[in-house]
Amino acid sequence: MVRAHDIDALLPQTQCTRCGYDGCRPYAAAIADGLAEINQCPPGGAATIAALATLLARAPLPLNPANGSEGPELVAQIDEEACIGCARCLPPCPVDAIVGAAKQMHTVVLALCTGCELCVAPCPVDCIAMVPRGSLAAAPPAPAPEDNRARSAARGARIAARSGQRASLVAARKQAGQGHL
Repeated sequence: MVRAHDIDALLPQTQCTRCGYDGCRPYAAAIADGLAEINQCPPGGAATIAALATLLARAPLPLNPANGSEGPELVAQIDEEACIGCARCLPPCPVDAIVGAAKQMHTVVLALCTGCELCVAPCPVDCIAMVPRGSLAAAPPAPAPEDNRARSAARGARIAARSGQRASLVAARKQAGQGHL
């Protein structure tokens, strides 16, 4: 029996959610559980579909157009002159490839950007564009899937730890407030 881990190892780890799941690992679990087809990953495209078909001993399928289309590797580019420093692009980035601070200009670390496009929609001034990685003069190669997976997992762990700390703080404040009644 093929496990979600084995399926996840074949996915590009862009964490783009275009498959309809909250990242590559949940999509892999859905495939393993028979809840999703193997043709829902536009960044992986035909090569990933073929690899999944081989692993699962299934016939390859064409990419589902409802999930998007296959294309060149993309990276986010921020128009730094137009950026207002709202920081709305930071939380959706699944691999922390955008750096900046509130009320300061932001930039994309090209070596880390997976091209997921999740930063585009939250930008209130439309200063983020997705461009083909190959069109940039000194663009580094796309990050390896293993690196994307590790960065995404580290981000998830950091967010979970922060959430746990906040919950503990709220509980402590509630407890302290009850003692004064």
